[in-house]
Amino acid sequence: MDRWLRATVNSWNGLIAATRSEQAFRQELVALLLAVPLAFVIAEDTWKRLALIAAVLFLVVVELLNTAIEKLADHVTPARHPGIGRIKDMGSAAVGVALLLAAVIWLVAIGERLALL
Repeated sequence: MDRWLRATVNSWNGLIAATRSEQAFRQELVALLLAVPLAFVIAEDTWKRLALIAAVLFLVVVELLNTAIEKLADHVTPARHPGIGRIKDMGSAAVGVALLLAAVIWLVAIGERLALL
């Protein structure tokens, strides 16, 4: 039980650090806050609501991982380094792919909803 408590505290601290230091993460948190109620407006089925919310949560997870990679890379060497630059670009690409996936899922759901009206 002690391990779970420490893991929860560490996770909370990580969320706070990302929120304080990364504008993109803050924007994605706002998107998540908007996505939860909107999912209930857009989708009638529970699994579709879950998919809409999960798509945004997945984006948040990828952004957290990208932020961790960037912070670690900057800690290792604050100087420009071609190899680290490529690693950061790959993390950014992962966020872009997750964003694209979330957008497609939401657009399909919105399209289905509009077709029903």
